[in-house]
Amino acid sequence: MTSNLPHVLPVSSRREFLMRAGSGFGALALTYLLHQDDTLARAAIPKAVVNPLAPKPPHHTPRAKSIIWLFMEGGPSHVDLFDPKPTLERLAGQPMPASFGRVVTAMGTASNTLMPSQRTWKQYGQSGIWVSDWYPQVAQHADELAIIRSCWADGLNHVGSVCQMNTGSILAGRPALGAWTTYGLGAANENLPTFVIMTDNAEVVGGPKNWSSGFLPATYQGTLFRNDSTPIFHLTPPESISEKQQRSKLDLLTALNRHYAADKPDDTELEARLNSYELAYRMQSAAPEAVELSKESEATRKLYGLDESLTAKFGANCLLARRLVERGVRFVQLYCGSGSGWDAHSDLEGNHSKWCNVSDQPIAGLLTDLKSRGLLNSTLVVWGGEFGRTPFNEKGTGRDHNPWGFTTWMAGGGIKGGQVIGATDEIGLRAVERRCHVHDLHATLLYLMGLEHTRLTYFHNGRFERPTINDGEIIRELV
Repeated sequence: MTSNLPHVLPVSSRREFLMRAGSGFGALALTYLLHQDDTLARAAIPKAVVNPLAPKPPHHTPRAKSIIWLFMEGGPSHVDLFDPKPTLERLAGQPMPASFGRVVTAMGTASNTLMPSQRTWKQYGQSGIWVSDWYPQVAQHADELAIIRSCWADGLNHVGSVCQMNTGSILAGRPALGAWTTYGLGAANENLPTFVIMTDNAEVVGGPKNWSSGFLPATYQGTLFRNDSTPIFHLTPPESISEKQQRSKLDLLTALNRHYAADKPDDTELEARLNSYELAYRMQSAAPEAVELSKESEATRKLYGLDESLTAKFGANCLLARRLVERGVRFVQLYCGSGSGWDAHSDLEGNHSKWCNVSDQPIAGLLTDLKSRGLLNSTLVVWGGEFGRTPFNEKGTGRDHNPWGFTTWMAGGGIKGGQVIGATDEIGLRAVERRCHVHDLHATLLYLMGLEHTRLTYFHNGRFERPTINDGEIIRELV
């Protein structure tokens, strides 16, 4: 079969015809896969007009639209808050039995005696969940909490462990979960940052690497809000500069940067700077209203503890988090005790009494407020630290770092509340039932936001990277 038409390939036999036809089937399959991944569609768009923060479709119907992560930095003691251990009472003052195995802690090989909790415990709600008297107001929401008592991680120190809880790795350089979420879903409000971080006490251990975009384009990194009355600098331009002048300045900057970037297509930091200029311009009209807490009623401000000096700072952050998710911000991370405030190597009673008093009312107020506004179903609230604390004492009155078994809880966001998932051993040292690694937590958070962690990938250094590296299972009991 032959033809003189230029777009028809000549073939001399039936065998050659079948061979040529069969080769095309692979291209059909490749085209389908590329369309499934939007690769062809994105390739067809000139880079200069692609908005990296444009909304993107989720992999499946999401249960949550936003995440508020309450990060108790320093390591709250699970055996004194949400994981009661009667065996610690019975073995108080004794060396840890050999049956629990050898333990090497951040401060050395463990040789100290078992230390019982001094707290009073009660069951709350229809679910009968146990909570200590350090969190009496959070306990009133017991039926909304899913308490995961069997979390575990890989790091012993704060720098690596805070990094892993944020990025999945104890080593710096990977994107934070908020950056992955922004990369996967884009922005829901083009006038506000999509990924926001707030602190309350000091600089977070490890600093900006905990909200970095890592090897993702720099535009997906988190935005750190200041912890005072002006969360974002320079939102209001000087009175002498009109909106037209401001727009003209930005247009000139954009033109100059575009000219410079023309032969540097892989410079993601420059692209991020261009996007940040535009976001800053848009924020000048939207952000001042979003961060203006004085517009809230006195009852709401009191609900979060803004009328008390002890709770005012973290309470203001919690209230601001609600205002942000209300306006479409996808990922808000609030550090309580930033700078390892919960790190109670000595005087556990004094340390945790302080931080529980700081956080109990604001967290309870946040849950109450979200629920009353109909936002709790679409907002996933996460509570936890980078690890827990040991059942044996350090320096007689404190507890060491414990990454082998600790507690995280979630509420809202379509999860099933009023339940306890997993368990640590009899003294609270190691997770033994339904063990949940940090990667499992991350896979679950992404799933609730509509993203499959195995499908959320980015090509870097010759391989497709994903948020959970090579691990991670969704905690199905939550959903």
